[in-house]
Amino acid sequence: MKNRLLFAFFAIVLAGCAMNLVTGRNQLSLVQESELQLMAIDQYNTFLDENKVLRSSNGEAAMVDRVGARISKAITVFYTEQGQESVLEGYQWEFNTIDGKEVNAWCMPGGKVVVYTGLLPVTQNETALAIVVGHEIAHAVAKHGAERMSQGLVQQLGGAALQVALSQKPQETQDLFLMSYGIGSQLGALLPWSRQQETEADQYGLIFAAMAGYDPREAIPFWQRMSEAGGANPPEFLSTHPSDATRLKKLKQFMPEALKYYSPGN
Repeated sequence: MKNRLLFAFFAIVLAGCAMNLVTGRNQLSLVQESELQLMAIDQYNTFLDENKVLRSSNGEAAMVDRVGARISKAITVFYTEQGQESVLEGYQWEFNTIDGKEVNAWCMPGGKVVVYTGLLPVTQNETALAIVVGHEIAHAVAKHGAERMSQGLVQQLGGAALQVALSQKPQETQDLFLMSYGIGSQLGALLPWSRQQETEADQYGLIFAAMAGYDPREAIPFWQRMSEAGGANPPEFLSTHPSDATRLKKLKQFMPEALKYYSPGN
């Protein structure tokens, strides 16, 4: 019986593996991007209704809008020119600034982005904010949330298809979705490969910011400030991230590639 269960488990995992067009890495993918985007619209609108959203007339919100517009435009142009429009299929970008003390930002499938005002004293400038937004968008386009949710479906619901999970355990599925995208109090619950995902988001986030005309070298002082802000109790944004020394070392390794995409004034 145990052997049959193990066989079924590995059959689910192998059948659900797919090549990611952004990273080139095979990922566990038991959910369709289109399904996640539908869930994202519902969860995003609920989140906005339950939180204080700053209008674009607010200077901080205007900066978030400006960064979002530049990065989303640059990414769209890049993948269109590469003939990989499918990377952003179904994306309808939204950028909202939330009045909250959380030092955090996140991006749901389909380009639904939130930045908390609590992050801005650490970013300190528009370029550093672009580093964060690029990082969070990289999570979405690299389908890290889908990968995490697929892992959760295997671990918690026995590899059930998303439609089945929604119909049979809607609350558990909703909680898993929110956890997978770093929203709410369950962010600290780690899933396998999360550090690898964070490193990939650092790498491609630098490139996305550079494409939009933001100097990727700002990532070094920003992450140093973030480390100092964390102290003994790091903010939610850092809960699954690589250690400070590892991150800075890898950022320096990624920098020459990112700078190839940087042209001031883009």
